[in-house]
Amino acid sequence: MITLVRRCAALCALGALTTVLAGCSGDTAAPGRPALPAKPPATASATASAPPTLTPGPSGLTPVFMNGSRAHGRTVALTFDADMTADQGPRAAAGERFDNPALVATLRRLDVPATFFMTGRWAEEYPAQAKDIGKDPLFEVANHSYSHHAFTGSCYGLPTVPAPRMRTDMERAFDAFRKAGVERAVPYFRFPGGCYDRQALRALAPGVTAVQWDVVSGDAFATDSGAVARQVLDGVRPGSVVVMHCTHSAAPATERALRTIVPKLRERGFRFVRVSEQIGAAGGAAGATGAAATAGPVETRS
Repeated sequence: MITLVRRCAALCALGALTTVLAGCSGDTAAPGRPALPAKPPATASATASAPPTLTPGPSGLTPVFMNGSRAHGRTVALTFDADMTADQGPRAAAGERFDNPALVATLRRLDVPATFFMTGRWAEEYPAQAKDIGKDPLFEVANHSYSHHAFTGSCYGLPTVPAPRMRTDMERAFDAFRKAGVERAVPYFRFPGGCYDRQALRALAPGVTAVQWDVVSGDAFATDSGAVARQVLDGVRPGSVVVMHCTHSAAPATERALRTIVPKLRERGFRFVRVSEQIGAAGGAAGATGAAATAGPVETRS
């Protein structure tokens, strides 16, 4: 009996030591490279709650998610790009609003889950808002690059990020989220302008899923909220991902359009979800590719 007790005590001590060592061996970045969002502890419950991602494409390319299932449920994901380029600080200092608190308030009032694709520069300019969005379980924060510069050579006149700096630009945005207090940024990336090619997909891998869309809201620089609402309502199908903007100066009609879009889609039987739910339903956590695509440059303004 004494021997058995001693063996149990030894096993408990070994377990405690293992736990301590595991806690000290957290992921670290390579020298000079920031880490991606911290991984949760390797427990069954934490693994189950981790954001799902798609398996890499051919040759290890970053997978691209465009929409959820058309056949299983009437879900729609509203996504909002919080755009701000690295050089727009003076315009913000002069009073231009790259945020849109009213839009966020409307989503909360209507109880609409949403995914915010945020640039690192936006999080630096509006850290309190970034933290507030990031802590709300209704929302999730994803990556829209740090600089909002293009990841291809030709993309609506945007400055271009050189290929060797593409992943660094993305990781710099994740760093900005952490500094702002966003605790659980999801490992999804949206290319500025929606422009990408194989070189960009190769540069970002591994660890993230690129997220595009199948419905363009047309809200960028639009002033007619009715036109924005009609374009979304005409385009949405089961599994759709809608691209919109959370930048008052560049998309002043979006909040008003939401007041029409949300009730109309609910009348049609649609359920609003975050992108992570659509990726998970596509089998992302189990390694399925879902509605993924990896070929060709795509240019649809975001």
